[in-house]
Amino acid sequence: MSRRIAFINEKGGTCKTTLAVNLAAYFARKKGQRVLLLDLDTQGHAGKSLGVDVRTTSPNVFHFLCDRSVSLSEVARPTATEGLTVVPSYKEMSEFPVSAAPDPRRAFRLAERLAEPAAAHYDLVLFDAPPSMGLTTYNILVAATEVVIPVALTYLSLDGCAEVVETVRRVSAEHDRPDLHVSLVVPTLYRKTTLADEILDKLRSYFPDRCAKTPLGLNVKIDEAQSHGKTIWEYAPWSRGATMLQEIAEAVFSAGAQRKPAAGRAVA
Repeated sequence: MSRRIAFINEKGGTCKTTLAVNLAAYFARKKGQRVLLLDLDTQGHAGKSLGVDVRTTSPNVFHFLCDRSVSLSEVARPTATEGLTVVPSYKEMSEFPVSAAPDPRRAFRLAERLAEPAAAHYDLVLFDAPPSMGLTTYNILVAATEVVIPVALTYLSLDGCAEVVETVRRVSAEHDRPDLHVSLVVPTLYRKTTLADEILDKLRSYFPDRCAKTPLGLNVKIDEAQSHGKTIWEYAPWSRGATMLQEIAEAVFSAGAQRKPAAGRAVA
């Protein structure tokens, strides 16, 4: 099975999409990987960040999950980055929990679709999750092999991180998935303040071997790139934003080579 990396946090505004999109592009451009990025958020920001008009693109990930006659090749869209393909999402995904509710195997929809031969073409599969722990995110966890948790350095961030860690452990146990683990925690929205540094120190103590050394700081070039439907590597490859994202991408790529559960303590 290819590596399947989910970017998950129950809180919104933690840079999940920023990381998923730019790291997917980095792995394709710099590592020569064949990368599939699945957007499963109703906002469709991953597709938008890659220049896809998600409002008019159909079929999309919702149809892929709800209609077995819709193939992966029909929903996978090429991007400006060679080797990177995206499956876009839009508002239809809000209907997924209702549409899948009668199915006793509703939590396995995504895993089963990705078990089909077409998915074997990809070296890496990345998931951009919605900011909630509902059926969609549960599907992502069942399908993933590892989880990257972006943690905004704010007061309530540790609580949200703790929830994700516990959910990953529960899904791993319930579905006999010892390979499912938190591979990296990425501090985001960093500013040089006393509070941010205190939270960063706590994350590093909770996850001594699984906390990215480089926090993702606020950076205007990253925001500008997204507004132009481009990755940082296309828009400002020599910027400070690109440097931060490259260091984080290398940490995620290296973390996967270890393939073992995270050793972090439970977050209080």
